[in-house]
Amino acid sequence: MTQENNSTLSVEKIGGTSMSEYASVRDNIILYAQDPYHRVFVVSAYSGVTDLLLEQKKTGTPGVYGLFANDDVDANWQAALENVANTLNEINATLFNEPAQLVEANKFINRRILETEQLLTYLQDLCSHGHFSLESHLLTVRELLASLGEAHSAYNLTSLLQSEGINAKFIDLTGWQANEPMALDDMISENLKEIDFSNTLPVVTGYSHCQENLMQTYDRGYSEMTFSRIAVLLKASEAVIHKEYHLSSADPRLVGEEQVIPIGRTNYDIADQLANLGMEAIHPRAAKGLRQANIPLRIKNTFEPDHQGTLITEEYVSDSPKVEIIAGMSRLLAVEIFDQEMMGNRGAYEEIIQEITQRLQCDVINKDFNANTITLYINDSLKKASRLSKQLQSRLDTASIQTSKVALASAMGSDMRIKGFLACAVGTLYKQGINIEAIHQNTRQVEMQFFVNENDFEKTIKALHTNLIETQSKKGAICEH
Repeated sequence: MTQENNSTLSVEKIGGTSMSEYASVRDNIILYAQDPYHRVFVVSAYSGVTDLLLEQKKTGTPGVYGLFANDDVDANWQAALENVANTLNEINATLFNEPAQLVEANKFINRRILETEQLLTYLQDLCSHGHFSLESHLLTVRELLASLGEAHSAYNLTSLLQSEGINAKFIDLTGWQANEPMALDDMISENLKEIDFSNTLPVVTGYSHCQENLMQTYDRGYSEMTFSRIAVLLKASEAVIHKEYHLSSADPRLVGEEQVIPIGRTNYDIADQLANLGMEAIHPRAAKGLRQANIPLRIKNTFEPDHQGTLITEEYVSDSPKVEIIAGMSRLLAVEIFDQEMMGNRGAYEEIIQEITQRLQCDVINKDFNANTITLYINDSLKKASRLSKQLQSRLDTASIQTSKVALASAMGSDMRIKGFLACAVGTLYKQGINIEAIHQNTRQVEMQFFVNENDFEKTIKALHTNLIETQSKKGAICEH
């Protein structure tokens, strides 16, 4: 790769919701800077496209992949793939005013979809014979389908920017028709090695086909790993993620637009805590690479380009102890394992519990202990919790296992060593008539978690935000740059 002065190069990722607003991407991101170059852009698929290709992220409703993986003759994955093609062509029609550009854009993605259908049909026919297992090919199928979304958006953005006079270059990391996968770092280096960043703007697919099989480890977080590795390999001065919202002191939908306060600065430790609650500023493993390379990460709101966003660094600590963010999860399941035989033998119980939760791929948010009880707080369905309970009971025959619904509210800050903080927080919830079912804080003191009845979730978030942030902070960013 061309060695760029690391004081000038930024690597930037554009999220799917932002990608769906081309005019905002063009005006607020690409052309907003004085110089559109000295940057690399990694793009996600347009909003909702990956849901159609794989499955609906929130509901689990199957997309093309889900229908194909079910291997059901009544599950018409071909029709679902045709629907994807129609949707992508409709997106193109909203983006390209020039007929010739629209024809080329449709030709590009339609060719890939046609070849994908041919490959999947061949694979389905092959696996109808007893010597071949469909299960062994599903990861490859998932990656193949996912790659269509990022190839589509990256190609389109490149073409649109070229029509605006920007020397943009489409960088396709999807490995389309590649014979053998390369290591991720080699894939990135090979495709960017001839780029002169001073006069060329690379637009890179968020999906990268590589030996590491990113989807196997990160599933739909793969684009952030691609983004992170590019930043590390290029020794970027800064990594930037463009989203449709600010990283703020709470969810504005819960506490109100006027009450939330944008976060000016925080650190990677807090980013990890947010990721644990499913509110990723960035995937923790992607953040790890940036942190180790000492590359700051900036989270920016695409629709407010004049706002500097949130700067995330390794070393940041607030100038005085304070709560910076109230976040949470509205629905968790508490699985309580009680056994009088546990006293003095907790390690053996933990080993069994860990083995089963890992096998079932349970999303364990936290757990607590006392002499004869271990409670798991999991972000999973009742169906999976029931399977977990049955498998635990089969191994721990003397245990009593109960499941209940709870919600989690978390207070976070880069330094929360505040005298009387616990009393203040508990008093706040007491005044609102909210019963606390469990509390967690460790000696690092960057987060305190309150587990409450799920019906009290919204009231808990509002109360903590009002008393711990709104009354303690001036309006504006909690920390200015």
